[in-house]
Amino acid sequence: MMINRKMRRIAARFLRDESGNGTIEFVIFVPFFLMLFLSSFEVGMLMARNVMLDRGLDIAVRQVRLGQMDPVNHTNMKTAVCDAAVIIPNCMSELRLEMRPLDPRGWQNIPDTPDCVNAEDPSAPVRQFVAGQPNQLMIVRACAIFDPIAPKAGFGEKLSGGDDNDRYALFSSAAYVVEPN
Repeated sequence: MMINRKMRRIAARFLRDESGNGTIEFVIFVPFFLMLFLSSFEVGMLMARNVMLDRGLDIAVRQVRLGQMDPVNHTNMKTAVCDAAVIIPNCMSELRLEMRPLDPRGWQNIPDTPDCVNAEDPSAPVRQFVAGQPNQLMIVRACAIFDPIAPKAGFGEKLSGGDDNDRYALFSSAAYVVEPN
């Protein structure tokens, strides 16, 4: 009987005690705010990388148009893009460029997505890289592959992968006309 009364007093004191009520709200809301923070950071990095890829490609194409790049080949173009796009990690190994002429009078279809680095076979040849002739319309497309910062949380989980390693691809393109000599 005495043990029963003691247990009731302990139980009543436990039920009246309100310390620790904030823990429940903390446990409910903290994961939401962590996902929001990680998603915001992921989107911010994605946008910054996309802007820097666009900037790098624009600067490299400008060098080609002004005749400051000689010879115009995949390696020189990739180096110029990577030098200008400073926040792209492992740029030389994760970036692939494609350059091809376009006929403005007889428009031909080009593949919907640019050529990207294949994680299974990184030595696969570039789809097409032609420097172009004078007065020829050229299109340059770049594809860079990135690892999400938090691949299993928030927005990082929703990014479509550039390959099978939970990576995503960013694309940029530019067009120019090869100036006559």
